[in-house]
Amino acid sequence: MLKLATMNLARQKGWIIMEFSTLGHTDIRVSPVCVGAMSFGQPGSMHAWSLDYPASERVIGHALDLGINFFDTANVYSAGTSEGYLGRALKALQVPRDQFVLASKVYFNAGRLSKEAIHREIDGTLKRLGTDYLDLYIIHRFDYDTPVEETMGALNDLVVAGKVRAIGASAMYGYQFMTMQQVAKDHGWATFQTMENHYNLLYREDERELIPICRQQGVSLMPYSPLAAGHLSHRDWQVATSRSQTDRVAMGKYDRTESEDQPIVERVAQLAADKGVSMSQIALAWQWAKGVTAPIVGSTKASHLDDAVAASAVRLNAEDVAFLEAPYQPHPIVGALDHNPAAGTVLIDEKK
Repeated sequence: MLKLATMNLARQKGWIIMEFSTLGHTDIRVSPVCVGAMSFGQPGSMHAWSLDYPASERVIGHALDLGINFFDTANVYSAGTSEGYLGRALKALQVPRDQFVLASKVYFNAGRLSKEAIHREIDGTLKRLGTDYLDLYIIHRFDYDTPVEETMGALNDLVVAGKVRAIGASAMYGYQFMTMQQVAKDHGWATFQTMENHYNLLYREDERELIPICRQQGVSLMPYSPLAAGHLSHRDWQVATSRSQTDRVAMGKYDRTESEDQPIVERVAQLAADKGVSMSQIALAWQWAKGVTAPIVGSTKASHLDDAVAASAVRLNAEDVAFLEAPYQPHPIVGALDHNPAAGTVLIDEKK
């Protein structure tokens, strides 16, 4: 629920007051926009375009003013400084702990998803965020080297200990997600309530199995990369920015399918012009039309969040959705791992 002061400020400035939703089968209420905190952290520790602390605090404060209460980070983002900046900003802004929802992730660390690693990493995450508990703890990928029973048991330990309110999963294959859920159910342990997967108008492979499984089980979707690293926010495939020129992960995810995807980008531009809104608003509105709870929006500017919140008021009908989706062609899998990456490999989500 929004703070009264925030709601009054929103009305005064003409901002949109968003409708909150519940994550999975929990009582955790979240805004329809989740702020991806990969944009925050010591510049150069992971990305050259990361925001330093003062800039991060400004964006986080603006998000709260807009009524956004949901923040997603990870232990690996900017060598932990993303978590540190987020926790420091929330404390500096004097936001009561029950007024925001914190999610972080574990996997790209020593020990992956072993019991020892999970118990170690949650303590580091909580310390950096400056909180006694996480609302949502997400496994960043599937761990091929650790028994599922060990991982799910360790995650359940955190819920029982009160360090975590709920657990979630990220990009993986449908059978892997189903296996982990079933193991948890067989033992009476906590099950996943959210799925943070790679999903946007340019990449829809999870519609085949993973998303139907999530819907069947009442698991909330909170996709990363809803704007396909910015490709869905402008007509030109390549726009000269610091990020577009240095982000090799995004290049690897999207550049090889540019010819297949450009017709979709053109349709987003056409529909945006017809409705008098931005392309990013159309791309995000499509997410909610598809039943997504809260797409994760990365932001290096306050205006990015203004656009995302405005998108929550855009409604697409079935004809609009069909128009946008028609040119889609099957893509190679991007997100789920076929095996654990070699030690030292950094494989990071794109939140924008």
